[in-house]
Amino acid sequence: MKFEALMLRSLFAACLLVCGLVLAAMVNASPDAIRLAASGSAGQLAPAAHAQCLLPADGVVCPRLGG
Repeated sequence: MKFEALMLRSLFAACLLVCGLVLAAMVNASPDAIRLAASGSAGQLAPAAHAQCLLPADGVVCPRLGG
């Protein structure tokens, strides 16, 4: 009985540790969009994206320019 209780406690501790690490990773994550907005280069990135992918009027398909 003591072995089972020890295993359950260690499993609980391991799950708690993993959940804490995942939460810390989510809180400390810095996505590319936030980094671009913070550096002020997002305005320079938008025209470059439009030049590479010319969308038709309906905006559904991105045709290949090189064929």
